[in-house]
Amino acid sequence: MGTTTSHRLRAAAFALSGFVAAAPAWAQTPAQPAPTAPARPGTTPPVQGRPAATVSTGIATATDYVIGPDDVLGIVFWRDTEMSGDVTVRPDGMITLPLLQDIKAAGLRPEELRAKIVEAATKLIEDPNVSVIVRQINSRNVFITGAVLRPGPFPVSGQMTVVQLISVAGGLTEFADKSNITILRNEAGKPPQTFRFNYKDVSRGKNMQQNIILKPGDTVTVP
Repeated sequence: MGTTTSHRLRAAAFALSGFVAAAPAWAQTPAQPAPTAPARPGTTPPVQGRPAATVSTGIATATDYVIGPDDVLGIVFWRDTEMSGDVTVRPDGMITLPLLQDIKAAGLRPEELRAKIVEAATKLIEDPNVSVIVRQINSRNVFITGAVLRPGPFPVSGQMTVVQLISVAGGLTEFADKSNITILRNEAGKPPQTFRFNYKDVSRGKNMQQNIILKPGDTVTVP
């Protein structure tokens, strides 16, 4: 190989090395994987490309809430889908869970029921992690019939007065007898009680003691 050719090869190699050295940093640095965005509150982070799963929190309950017949509960065993699921409290107050059979739920607070389920599950599972989620409250209904726009049952999640129930039911109709509304109360072990309610008086700020706090099972009748 001649001297001239050798000089040309060395010059080309030198130019190529200069081009590589001058390349921008992004062209020399290996591509890095995009950072994973943190999971949103109430979700579990994605695993192996699967989307994040939303964790249901159920509905809010009053501090004095106890489970009753027809309530719908979510029983969630951590990492055990076979034993998890939604159940409806039967009229006898019991719920049926896979492998655990019947457990008394009515009359208990959700945390008390959770403790009972944990106690029963320890016979089958080591250190069970259980959550009781209230999906629907159907046992704490009050009822309103007669001359209102939307008669029917309404759930009581906290304290509700007669006036509040009438409002939730859409208000009184044009021809309602506002002075002779009645509240019928049937409590277990007690004789039925009837209360009178004069909407005209209460709306004027008179005889406010009539505006009683309703209890589950109460029926308001508007003639």
